[in-house]
Amino acid sequence: MIDERKVAIMQPYFLPYIGYWQLINAVDVFVVYDDIQFTKKGWINRNRFLMNDCDHIFSLPIKKASDYLNIVDRELSDTSSYDLAKQLRKIESAYRKAPYFEEVMPLISDCFCYDEKNLFKYIYYSILKICQALEISTKIVKSSSLSVSPLLKGQERVIETCKSLQATDYINPIGGEALYEHVAFKEKGINLKFQHVNLYKYTQFGREFVPHLSILDVLMFNGIEGVKKMLDNMMVKV
Repeated sequence: MIDERKVAIMQPYFLPYIGYWQLINAVDVFVVYDDIQFTKKGWINRNRFLMNDCDHIFSLPIKKASDYLNIVDRELSDTSSYDLAKQLRKIESAYRKAPYFEEVMPLISDCFCYDEKNLFKYIYYSILKICQALEISTKIVKSSSLSVSPLLKGQERVIETCKSLQATDYINPIGGEALYEHVAFKEKGINLKFQHVNLYKYTQFGREFVPHLSILDVLMFNGIEGVKKMLDNMMVKV
């Protein structure tokens, strides 16, 4: 009988909201999809930050290519260095008076200024850097490194990925509850569970709270130590 092993599987996202980091922290192995198709209108290459009391989008500029390419085959645009530097200046201006700006800005700058054109490698670097800063020790692996066929889709691929990692528990964000069947996982000896993220309210320049922003916003107003304390504040339900 193997020891309990909790697994989560997600697409790579650039500086996503705190729930993503809570999920990584809650499992033993976190799988990042690199060999699945890039979705243009998703959140892989963009997120939201606070500027002038409203949420604004920041995004990674992507080179035009076939819509059928996998994430690992997509590239940042030729002008990405200029475009990202411009976005970084907006973030600096927006958060300059945030209480933890001096502590957090070097970390965010490191993620934005990473010298890499491959989209997956660029985002993967930021995931590792944030995990390191938050002292998240979860093992993070790329989906392509596992002996699971990329031709599998949806629930079938998730189950096969869990089996390859000898998972006893698979935890998925609550938004995907309708996509998976408990019976199918149970037949393979895997417990299917769902993550419920508690909404955090914190002071953002003393004005009305804007929720669900990038982790950079949470860090700017709570600091690295403050965010570490938030990591365990989530519920996992069957």
